[in-house]
Amino acid sequence: MASSSESERKEPVNEQMVANMYGALRSELNQIYSKITELEMEVSEHSLVISAIEPLDPSRRCYRMIGGVLVERTIKEVLPAVQRNKEGLEEVISRLNEALEKKKKEISDLEAKYKIRIRKPDGEAKEEDSGRKEGAAQGVLVGPASES
Repeated sequence: MASSSESERKEPVNEQMVANMYGALRSELNQIYSKITELEMEVSEHSLVISAIEPLDPSRRCYRMIGGVLVERTIKEVLPAVQRNKEGLEEVISRLNEALEKKKKEISDLEAKYKIRIRKPDGEAKEEDSGRKEGAAQGVLVGPASES
C-alpha cells in the first residue's frame, strides 16, 4: 500500500514537471522568434543604408555609429563594412531558424509523448466573438438625413 500512495504523490509532481518543461520550451521558442524578428529588422536597415550609399561617389564622406561613437569615414570604407555586417546578420538568422526548427520538433515530440493539448478557456472565445461584433458596428458612419 505504501508504494501505491508514493506513486500517486509522484504523478502530480511529474505532470507539473512536464508542464514546467513545456512552458520553458514555449518560452524559448518565443524568444527565438523575437530575436529573429529583431535581426530581420536590422538586415532591413542595413539594406536601406546600402541602397542609399551605393550610387554615391566613393570618396564622399559619411558618418557611421561605432560603439556609440559617431565617426567620419568615406563611403568607400563604410560600404564593405556594412555589407559584411548584413551578411553576418543573415548567417545568424539562418542559424536561429535552424534552432527554431529543432525547438519546434522538440515541442511536438513532447506534445506527442505526453499527449499535451492546448485549449482556450470558454470565456476567451465568447469575448472574441463579442469584440468582433462591436468592431463591425464601430465602422458605420451615418450623416444627417437630407430634406429632399
